[in-house]
Amino acid sequence: MTYPRPLTPEEKLADAKKLLGLPRIVVICGSTRFMAEMNEEDLRETQAGRIVVKPGIDMKSPHGLWSDHVGAAALKVRLDALHRAKIRLADEVLVVGDYIGDSTRAEIAYSRSLGKPVRFTHPGVDPDV
Repeated sequence: MTYPRPLTPEEKLADAKKLLGLPRIVVICGSTRFMAEMNEEDLRETQAGRIVVKPGIDMKSPHGLWSDHVGAAALKVRLDALHRAKIRLADEVLVVGDYIGDSTRAEIAYSRSLGKPVRFTHPGVDPDV
């Protein structure tokens, strides 16, 4: 007698999103130097009927929450982990901007390792092309 294999957490999440009738979820990735462009893409994706998640903090802009270097380094680690969780939640990835730095390159590789489709506002910057 054979038994069905248990669903992976990713498969359970996909099933739950289908059962709930959720629209596609898009995560926006890219350097926070492109926050204005990310906001514009958020508008476009939302208008198209998709749920959008994106970076919520631009640490390149001054703020008291990350003014101390030690606290800022710890916050960056937490934000990177949070963004990876957003990637796991999403159905697809949209990379914004005409520059790909180390963090964004790592996010693209992580997304692809999970089998997430990755789109680019500037396809010429795709590190795998």
